[in-house]
Amino acid sequence: MNTPPNRQSGYYASDLCDLSEFASLVARQMAPAEVPNASDIQQNIPAYEVPALADRLEDPNERRTLMAEWASVLNGGAGVFVLMQAQPDHGAIDDATTAYEQMIAEEKRAGRDGADHFATAGSNDRIWNSLQKLCLAAPETFVRYFDSPAMDAASEAWLGPNYQMTAQVNLVHPGGKAQQAHRDYHLGFQTAEVSATYPAHVHVLSPLMTLQGGLAHCDMTIESGPTKLLPFSQLYRPGYAAWRRDDFRAYFEENYVQLPLRKGDAIFFNPALFHAAGENRSAEVHRMVNLLQVSSAFGRAMESVDRVAMCKALYAPLYAAWDAGDLSEAGLDAVIASSAEGYSFPTNLDTDPPVAGLAPESQAALLRKSVLARLPEDQVTALLDQQAARKRA
Repeated sequence: MNTPPNRQSGYYASDLCDLSEFASLVARQMAPAEVPNASDIQQNIPAYEVPALADRLEDPNERRTLMAEWASVLNGGAGVFVLMQAQPDHGAIDDATTAYEQMIAEEKRAGRDGADHFATAGSNDRIWNSLQKLCLAAPETFVRYFDSPAMDAASEAWLGPNYQMTAQVNLVHPGGKAQQAHRDYHLGFQTAEVSATYPAHVHVLSPLMTLQGGLAHCDMTIESGPTKLLPFSQLYRPGYAAWRRDDFRAYFEENYVQLPLRKGDAIFFNPALFHAAGENRSAEVHRMVNLLQVSSAFGRAMESVDRVAMCKALYAPLYAAWDAGDLSEAGLDAVIASSAEGYSFPTNLDTDPPVAGLAPESQAALLRKSVLARLPEDQVTALLDQQAARKRA
C-alpha cells in the first residue's frame, strides 16, 4: 500500500500517483478507542473540550498523555483535530481582531494587498506576520491572546519543545471564493517541478517539520466557509506530487468535510492533509482566522553565515569561469548551492511576496539568473542588496 517511489530513482512522480489507492486510505473511519480523551468525533475529526481538560494540561504526565494522543491523530489518524475553546478569553480575541482590522485598513491605505498562496486575488484580506505585528502594536493583548496552554501543548505534541511560532491572519468576506485543494509548507509551497526534485524520504520528512493551526476569531457556520478537510489524506506519501492533479482535486471536492467553529476554537492539522479554505456563501459573516504556522526548533543551520557577502564576493570569479567555459552548468549549480541561500524562507512576505502564488525568488535563483544573463557586477550587487532589504524590511 502507498505508492512507492520509482525504484530506480527514489523519487515520486505525479504521473505514477494512484487515485484508487488514495481513495482507499481516506475511506477509513476514526474509532472512539483511538481518541479516548476526545469529547466527540465529527465527520472523522476528533474534538476536545479544552475547559474540561484544563487540570490535565497542568499535570505533566496527563499533559504528555494528551499530547501523545494528538500526535497519533496527526500522524496515523485523521490528521486533524479541534480544540474547542482553546482560547476562552473572547475579550482578548476581540481586542486582537480590532488591532488586526486597523492593520488591514492601514496596509490598504499604504497600497499593500497581501496576496494569498492558493486563493483568487481579491477574495480576502491577509496580514502577513500577524504574530510580530500584534506583539508590537498591542503587547498586552498579545499576552492574553497567546495565553493558551492547549495551543502550546498541541504545538509541542507534533514538534517537541522550543518550536517557532509564526502566524498570518486571513479574513474572508462574504462572497470570498474557496481555495484550491493543496498541501502546505514546506513542499506544498514549491512548484510541482521543484517538489519533484526532492527525494521520496524528504516528502515524508517535510510534514514533520511544521504544524498547521488556526484560531477562530468569530463563529463560523458551514455557510461562511470554514476549512475544507479530507481526513486521512496525509497518509498518502506521494501526496505532494499528487495534489495538483485534476483527478485528485476532483476527488477532494467530492469528499471533503467541514466543521463549524465557534470563536475561540482552534483547529490543528498535519500540513500534508489535503485542505482548502471554503467559499464564504454567507451574507454577513466576515470569516477571520489567525493561521498558525508552527515550525520545528531543528529547522535551522548550525552556523550564521553572511551569504549576501559571499554572493557578492563570488559573482565576478563565478561569472568569469562560466563565461570562459571553465565551469559546466553542473559545476555552476554546485558552487551556487554551496554559497547562496537556496530557500525562499523565512522572509517578509509584505515586501517580498510569493512569485506565482508560491514562494519568492531565492538568493540562489537570483545569482544563477544573473550569471546566465551575464549581468554586470555592480547591478548584481544592487539586486542582492535589494533582495536582502525586502526580506528584512
